[in-house]
Amino acid sequence: MKAFPANFLWGASTAAYQVEGAAREDGRGPSIWDVFCHTPGKTAGGQTGDIACDHYHRWPEDIELMRRLRLNAYRFSVSWPRVMPLGHGAVNEKGLDFYDRLVDRLREVGIEPLVTLYHWDLPAALQMELGGWRHEDLPRLFADYAARLYDRLGDRVRYWLTLNEPWVVVDAGYFVGCHAPGIRNRAWGYRAGHNLLRAHAYAVAAYRASKHAGGAISFALNTEYSFPATDAAEDDAAAERAMLGFGGWFADPCYYGDYPAVLRERLGDLLPAFSNEDADLLRGSLDFIALNYYMSNVVSHSANDGALQYQTQAQPHRAHTDMGWPITPDGFRRLLHWLAQRYPGLPFYITENGACYDDQPGADGHVHDASRISYLRDHIAVLRDVLAEGLDVRGYFCWSLLDNFEWAAGYEKRFGLIRCNYETQQRIIKASGLWYAKLIETNGMGMEDGK
Repeated sequence: MKAFPANFLWGASTAAYQVEGAAREDGRGPSIWDVFCHTPGKTAGGQTGDIACDHYHRWPEDIELMRRLRLNAYRFSVSWPRVMPLGHGAVNEKGLDFYDRLVDRLREVGIEPLVTLYHWDLPAALQMELGGWRHEDLPRLFADYAARLYDRLGDRVRYWLTLNEPWVVVDAGYFVGCHAPGIRNRAWGYRAGHNLLRAHAYAVAAYRASKHAGGAISFALNTEYSFPATDAAEDDAAAERAMLGFGGWFADPCYYGDYPAVLRERLGDLLPAFSNEDADLLRGSLDFIALNYYMSNVVSHSANDGALQYQTQAQPHRAHTDMGWPITPDGFRRLLHWLAQRYPGLPFYITENGACYDDQPGADGHVHDASRISYLRDHIAVLRDVLAEGLDVRGYFCWSLLDNFEWAAGYEKRFGLIRCNYETQQRIIKASGLWYAKLIETNGMGMEDGK
């Protein structure tokens, strides 16, 4: 059994609105998620992120827990409205100071910070005043915000992500409406997606022009592998369309400077055109592929299902997590190879991977989450395999460090390596967290321990 590379990043991830709480403290402005959660009927049980895991106050304790997990990296996001309450203009120094202290302490204890600039919490003022991401000025406002972070934290932060999962921002926020800002308008959604890509491009350009340039920057791509339902050529073609319409929608412009040809052909005027300047900024704007992976699907050709003409099939033979997602480590492996082939020359960091289970403390007070251990073991084993096959994988971040506020699902869904009691804020490292710590301690050699 071979260990992972000596400089491999072993981490866990969180997002500001999901863990910080302190929604109205120290000058923080409201985000679109504050508005959404306080609108009746939008989240499970009307729950909000007002307190969440209270990480804003408990971050020193949480960093000590990271040390117990032996993490050498931690991915977190900055709350745009905590730093710039209106989304532009004056900086809230108290908000910026919080992230300054957080980064300082992480560096002191040998944990590499990976900072996400936007994990869905758009300042509410920008939604109300400009209509949010569908406004063409948002990308430049975002780049201005990003520049403030580079200037303040860039001397200690070497890894940056501009956006988290823009596909989800569009699909859940603008197509389905189950996430903030709760809009159902496909034309607006494609316009929002277009501006998210422009925002990424402008923020990358700002980083590369900054005094602290020299680290690495990307965005967090969520996507999945599409298995053809049969050996038929039409199902194989449908599966490829599905992958280009999911991962390719946002990754292709950042690598090639435009959307996949099949999307241009089939979506027509729904996809805006990039200016020559924007295309030039987008092209080559990824220093690495940051992949968020949870599951894969089975796809068949279906002439009557949308412009891309495919539908997904149930996978009753697979085990599923409590999100109802099939467990597909084989799809993880295939997806990594597909991405490496389509976007050659880029290293990989797995910036999210994990499983949701309704785990409760046992009579002994411990959380025995064997199903999560199995999920993590099977997916990390894939990384060992693809490393041996020549892929350049440099880091793995489990989602998530803590049980937290899972967006519209509220507090009903638990992904954490650490259990959070939301009433008392007590933290308990789960069996999966102890297993992960052993894995990190042995740099991948202890994968079979902790069954």
